[in-house]
Amino acid sequence: MAEEKKYSLELPKAKDAFQFNARLVLQEVTGAKAASVEELLEYLRTAPEAVIYHHTHRFLQQHQFLSPEPPNDFSYWVREILGLDSLGEQLVSISPDEFTSIEAIRQKLIDILEHHVKKNQRSRYAFPGEEFYFIKSISFVFPVGHVAHDLQEFLDGLRQVTIDSFYFHMFEAKLRLKRGSNDFSFWLDTNLGEKELAQQLAKLDPYTYTMDSLRHTIINVIEKRINELIRIS
Repeated sequence: MAEEKKYSLELPKAKDAFQFNARLVLQEVTGAKAASVEELLEYLRTAPEAVIYHHTHRFLQQHQFLSPEPPNDFSYWVREILGLDSLGEQLVSISPDEFTSIEAIRQKLIDILEHHVKKNQRSRYAFPGEEFYFIKSISFVFPVGHVAHDLQEFLDGLRQVTIDSFYFHMFEAKLRLKRGSNDFSFWLDTNLGEKELAQQLAKLDPYTYTMDSLRHTIINVIEKRINELIRIS
């Protein structure tokens, strides 16, 4: 492995340090299920956000080294169980990266399902045992001991934290903490004044990378910025 660079330049300090966190995930069966698109739509109207998040990110959380973006549970079920290929394609086209909240994802799902129901008079039902079972993901967040006060410490943290920690800051923080952006971009912008750097990271579509390749890409971007600061000084 290539030797990590160390910089002697004293870089600008953040107003508030970045706390690297990780999370443990508990999956809880809700007891709710759907046998048709109509029943799926009805439950999604009031489903807890933890349910929406689970079924749009479950595959990604379990297979963090796969790319590109895997299908969400809803699209898989309507296509493979109900045989509704066109609806499945519409649902799989939903990219969570286009949304800043789980509620926005919920509304997009509802819009697609409502349109399908209005156009199709006859319902298709899953066989007993093949219904869609709703599950929710409950996250327990905790600090991992890495704290960054400047870009160099931030870079060191990015290199050292686990993939699970990296996933939390890139995916969960944006949607479940309702910050509108990933944790890294939020901190760089609001605490270091690195607006352009923050926007650079925010423009990355994390769903088209594996976690390893995404980490590597972000590390390269941060290293480049540090080198620019060194040249400026």
